[in-house]
Amino acid sequence: MKRNFQKISEEKPREEFESKLLDLARTSHTRAGGRKIGFRAVIVIGNKEGEVGVGVAKGRDVAQAIEKATRLAKKNLIEVPIISDTIPHEVSAKFGSAKVILKPQRKGRGLVAGGTVRVICTLAGIKNISSKILGRTGNKLNNARATIKALQELKYATSPIKAKT
Repeated sequence: MKRNFQKISEEKPREEFESKLLDLARTSHTRAGGRKIGFRAVIVIGNKEGEVGVGVAKGRDVAQAIEKATRLAKKNLIEVPIISDTIPHEVSAKFGSAKVILKPQRKGRGLVAGGTVRVICTLAGIKNISSKILGRTGNKLNNARATIKALQELKYATSPIKAKT
């Protein structure tokens, strides 16, 4: 007796967001029984088409912290206006002691940004940008939040049409 089983294709839907682990820190606090150790993960996700998000979470082990941070990053997505692979106008933002300036660049200039800003801009899909972290802090989380805050302040540039008289 020959049975015809339908072959069920188990194709997983392609994950539309790319994620990058920005920072992983070991945290500990002392209790009566001794130290309790956990981990804090900072994840940046983006679809390289104008959506990007940052998530921060703590967990008992690394995998749990990363999973929670990824879930939070998907909840906190923002839309970034991108015009011809760059941002519409110059913008700056401050979060804590982190200060960030983002400037649009002409085509072909590339991503002139360091560390945290580079990761966020890459995952957002910005190809030509110049940036500078002015704050004295090296805290990746605060720099990431300052960059996200700056990207939220972006508006589509609308140039007024001058009427000829």
